[in-house]
Amino acid sequence: MKLNKILAFRLIMSILMIAGLASCSKKSSSKNASRATGWNVDSKKASKSKKQEAGPGLVFVEGGTFTMGKVQDDVMHDWNNTPTQQHVQSFYMDETEVTNFMYLEYLDWLKQVFPPTEENYKNIYEGASPDTLVWRNRLGYNETMTNNYLRHPSYANYPVVGVNWIQAVEFSKWRTDRVNEAVLEKNGYLKKNAKTQDVTAESSFSTETYLNSPTLTYGGNEEIVLKGKKGARAPKAGKDGKVTEAKNIYAQRSSGIILPEYRLPTEAEWEYAAAADVGQREYNIYKGQKKYPWSGDYTRSGKRQSKGDQLANFKQGNGDYGGIAGWSDDGADITNAVKSYPANDFGLYDMAGNVAEWVQDVYRPIIDNESNDFNYFRGNQYTKNKIGADGKVEIVTKENMKYDTLSNGRIVARNFPGQIAQVPVDEQETYLRQNFDKSDNVNYRDGDKQSTRYYNFGSESETEKQKDEKIMYNSPKHNVTTDSLGKMVRKYDKSSKRTTLINDEVRVYKGGSWRDRAFWLDPAQRRYFPQDMATDYIGFRCAMSRVGAKSDKKKSARN
Repeated sequence: MKLNKILAFRLIMSILMIAGLASCSKKSSSKNASRATGWNVDSKKASKSKKQEAGPGLVFVEGGTFTMGKVQDDVMHDWNNTPTQQHVQSFYMDETEVTNFMYLEYLDWLKQVFPPTEENYKNIYEGASPDTLVWRNRLGYNETMTNNYLRHPSYANYPVVGVNWIQAVEFSKWRTDRVNEAVLEKNGYLKKNAKTQDVTAESSFSTETYLNSPTLTYGGNEEIVLKGKKGARAPKAGKDGKVTEAKNIYAQRSSGIILPEYRLPTEAEWEYAAAADVGQREYNIYKGQKKYPWSGDYTRSGKRQSKGDQLANFKQGNGDYGGIAGWSDDGADITNAVKSYPANDFGLYDMAGNVAEWVQDVYRPIIDNESNDFNYFRGNQYTKNKIGADGKVEIVTKENMKYDTLSNGRIVARNFPGQIAQVPVDEQETYLRQNFDKSDNVNYRDGDKQSTRYYNFGSESETEKQKDEKIMYNSPKHNVTTDSLGKMVRKYDKSSKRTTLINDEVRVYKGGSWRDRAFWLDPAQRRYFPQDMATDYIGFRCAMSRVGAKSDKKKSARN
């Protein structure tokens, strides 16, 4: 009997312990409990992850593997695009090329914020303006395009041309700030309509400035930079009656609403997006033998409704840019309005024809997949925020703006008021690192001292001229500056020992254009052009990195 009582007591205690553990477990698994410590955390931080929103004008491109480089019709055999297997992360890309209308919006903003009539800003608007003289030809009458192509409303939805690589990069930076400015205003972090009514050169918005030091944005104007979201700006009184400021009064990266920067796509991204292997799993497609952004080996449509129509805007033959009148092949003699031809499988228009497009990469003949086969890119120049004597980030003002003089004498702004000043990374960031050891990586393994055949053969007694003649890419070095009166001072390199046009200032451009034959429509074809020069057949589109999951598809967890 006594034994039964003992057993019953132990059974009751066990049940109570199990119940207690269950209760404790249930409590620790509350909605706001941390999976790391079990402590209650901020409900916002404990909430589900937030998916990145696509920026204006962008479409999603799911990343994956592909064969980068030409494998068909390589009649030149110049080893310019040897096939390599690469992997590209998911990203976003402009649905169309940047149009004249989009670029004019940028120019109008610059003219409003940086009036050309002011001495400090007189070069900004002109430096950003496309070169409309690219249309001229010594033996051709093209003054109609010279005078009208950029600004006439008939060409509003045509791709902008006459824009060099530097101008395209600056447009992308401007677009980043304007988009994030609108996002913050929409979410109540900025005064309503501040982006159009209260902007001056000294108080323009910069995304990086806002993220690093919100109180310095808009020149530190607290009437514009609001403390918190709508309905959460008012100070709160605690149980003890003390009034405290609301937490997280400014948007942060952790808020999930600020978008990554708009930028030019890398060469790998552009080629991957143009090839559009998505939805096609044939073996030859996977191995990189797709000839055009569309399926098939022909430039004409095979569909019943549009059979025989050209699928891109390109040069048909000598003296044939658009076919016979009344029986046009591609409907255009120069460029054409965006979306005039079918999109590829990613939903991207004009990835072949119309205009060729700038990409981010510095040109080199060979893609070094031995060094990297993941998000390949050549052109990294790492910088960091400049810290002033007071220990705070240094903001650019109109007094310390910097300008560059291009090879044609045009002056362009390197930075703008309101932005954070940048300096190259130094030993503080590179010491004992294995993945990078300097700020400028443009020449890495292809053009730096170690990659030349003269490495370790030089002596300290060599003159600069002798060293210059032993560099790997011995291109001409023209020196163009402006004097105190604004006149160009040209010093052309007349050396007869130059052997190439490749240097660190030439950039890759991809895709065929209205001036090109069908040979150049292949996404893998690549050419290069000086980054400070423009043409009537090169335009651009922007891209944006994807943060978070590779795909929007929901997949069940695997056991």
